[in-house]
Amino acid sequence: MNTATVKTDIRSLTLNALQDQFTQMGEKGFRAKQVYEWLWKKSCFSFDEMSNISKELRTKLEQNFTINNVKIHTSQLSGDKTIKNSFILHDNHLIEGVLIPTTERMTACVSSQVGCSLTCKFCATGYMERKRNLNPDEIYDQVVLIDKQARENYNQPLSNIVYMGMGEPLLNYANVMKSIEKITSEDGLNMAAKRITVSTAGIAKMIKKLGDDQVKFNLALSLHAANDEKRNTIMPINEQNSLKALADALKYYYAKTKNPVTYEYIIFDGVNDNIQDAMELARFCKHLPCKVNIIEYNPIAFASYINAGEDKVEAFAAYLRKQGIITNLRRSRGKDIDAACGQLAIKEKEKEQAL
Repeated sequence: MNTATVKTDIRSLTLNALQDQFTQMGEKGFRAKQVYEWLWKKSCFSFDEMSNISKELRTKLEQNFTINNVKIHTSQLSGDKTIKNSFILHDNHLIEGVLIPTTERMTACVSSQVGCSLTCKFCATGYMERKRNLNPDEIYDQVVLIDKQARENYNQPLSNIVYMGMGEPLLNYANVMKSIEKITSEDGLNMAAKRITVSTAGIAKMIKKLGDDQVKFNLALSLHAANDEKRNTIMPINEQNSLKALADALKYYYAKTKNPVTYEYIIFDGVNDNIQDAMELARFCKHLPCKVNIIEYNPIAFASYINAGEDKVEAFAAYLRKQGIITNLRRSRGKDIDAACGQLAIKEKEKEQAL
């Protein structure tokens, strides 16, 4: 019979719960506060590094708790200086996260799930099975590790975080919210909420919950069509979350938060690239203050979509601007290492199987 002690993931505990544990171990409550600060404010991954607590207490911590920290598995550097990482989790699952450096900002693109349960036809992650949700500390660790990369490689800290990696953030709502709480807290990384953007494929009831929770971070909707028939084909999630349901949810969200919304729109050749599509998008934009980011498509092996021609993209953007809609053209970064939008998928296991 195995009598080995099952160690508690120490970062799963609130400060109050940790203080209770310390009391039970015969330790002073203020020691828990010191350890909590090491874990979250100083992003410490090892009890041995906690220099202001005794060796005896560090030994107790090692015996009773574990820090299930994320580690960098592999990193790739793009020709445009983007860095893509595969991260290994404590249970050997792999996820991906990206550092996107530009002249204006240093952005971390982080994942919220191992794989994805949605099946967006243009997205590599959508062809993976969803294994599990990420814990708050696993999302937090991606930010810490990518921030370290930004400082070491470009001598700048992170300025922005986007939840646009693997998974649907609003289907891991509680953990995503807890991760943002830690990232923005004075007891954590103390980043401004306005520097964070959560991107969703469109879960209407959870968008309303964001409104009820009066979130301070930015919301982006991965839209790609303002026509139900077309969006159903591109993004099957639309069959349960129609454009009307999304519009109603977004209006509710805006009434509660006063935060404008960003619509992400990839223009696929021959799919959603004509002026009629632009007219439908413009009508959808009238529901609440918003802007549109037109995103360059990055082809994947699983799908036959290709990016619309430059002339069509320019005409599409010009139409939206004439309607008074703020419209930005976003060029993809990291395409040469499959780090661009829609390309994140774990390939190491495929390589291992091929050997």
